[in-house]
Amino acid sequence: MVKIYTVGGFSEVGKNMVVVELEEDAFIFDEGFFLPAIVSMEERDKVMTEKRLKSIKAVPEDSVINKIRHKVRAQFISHAHLDHVGAIPFLSDKYNAPIYGTPFTMQVLNSLLADNDIVLRNKTFPIKPNTTFYVQGKNRKYKIDFINITHSTIQCLMIAIQTPKGTILYANDFKMDDTPVLGLKPNYKRLREIAKDGVLAFIVDSLYSGSEKKTPSEKIARALLQEVLLTIQNRNAGMIVTTFSSHIARLKSIVEFGKKLNREVVFLGRSLDKYSTAAKNVGAAPFLKDIRISKYRRQVEKTLHKVERNRKDYMIVCTGHQGEPGSILERLSRHQLPFKLNRDDNLIFSSSVIPTKVNQEQFAKMEARLKKSKPRIFRDAHVSGHGGREDLRDIMKIIYPRHIIPSHGGLDKTRPMADLAKELGYKLGKQCHLMQDGGVLKL
Repeated sequence: MVKIYTVGGFSEVGKNMVVVELEEDAFIFDEGFFLPAIVSMEERDKVMTEKRLKSIKAVPEDSVINKIRHKVRAQFISHAHLDHVGAIPFLSDKYNAPIYGTPFTMQVLNSLLADNDIVLRNKTFPIKPNTTFYVQGKNRKYKIDFINITHSTIQCLMIAIQTPKGTILYANDFKMDDTPVLGLKPNYKRLREIAKDGVLAFIVDSLYSGSEKKTPSEKIARALLQEVLLTIQNRNAGMIVTTFSSHIARLKSIVEFGKKLNREVVFLGRSLDKYSTAAKNVGAAPFLKDIRISKYRRQVEKTLHKVERNRKDYMIVCTGHQGEPGSILERLSRHQLPFKLNRDDNLIFSSSVIPTKVNQEQFAKMEARLKKSKPRIFRDAHVSGHGGREDLRDIMKIIYPRHIIPSHGGLDKTRPMADLAKELGYKLGKQCHLMQDGGVLKL
């Protein structure tokens, strides 16, 4: 029998964690943060511990697998977003099992460990995308595939584990971008090979399964940015671009257009430093070699003093597009930094608001404060990193799994995927399974 434990990420957006049990062996896929709770905790500036994080429901409640803890043979990380890797420093040492992820993901993990002064007991193994390797179970070896897929950060994976009952394919998160701005294309060839051998269960990102479209390529976001940045007329005004710090391909476009405008590009904040440094360390971001990054408060303030005096010569890149308390853009909206937005300054949101109530409320309040300074605001120079309904239809026709487990959100996000599965001939409760946190599916 195969048991799939939906530990986290099935009742909310974030906090992702899935465990697959195969008789005497078990494997963990992702251990992530619930980001709204983390933002609230950081605002109070408290030390992170497993107990404290669980008390505010910021990490998966993994007690559901306490009885099989001794069976865990490996921990796999699909990619470097905090809702997938963030809880590793606080949960992973409870399992006597090595940790596997891509080189970029492991660099981000190392940064998280350093931030929290944590040294892991378990060994970590950086594995390049499109690699096949083996993990030893109690009585047998398991074949693992790290299959490259595109998303809104680099070196993202679909992870396949071959079992005697068929392959389990973990696909959380992804889009199908055949023309990525940075990095490898999706490895459809390997997915088709795996599908030919038979996929028992497909744990699939369903965040935008209710969006009746195909998610555009990152090259479209690049074109939207180009249209905004290179055609605006108020060339002597200030220019601020805000985006996800982990979106290395997007940062590449922003930097390149900043240079075309003969502006010095400056990155502000610890989050941008974390992901940019990780990308540079794995050789994925040569475009960042000349970029000034101001990480600490005094560095940020010193840089902004310079930009304030000569704003036509600079492009500021920062985070805060979710309205996160304490972020650079949120602090600018409150006039807490030595740079004052002026009328006609250009503020470009190369981002979208993550669809949670907390984020939407925080963003609305911040935007209202920003508008009081009357800058020119350009929204939605962005495309999502998650596949829409038609992407999911296409991937289903490649994989043809026996069972589907929609993931990455509560029922409002996963039920549309179940509806699509029904269109494709799957029966709810028999081949398509709507799960919640703490659930277990027996196949």
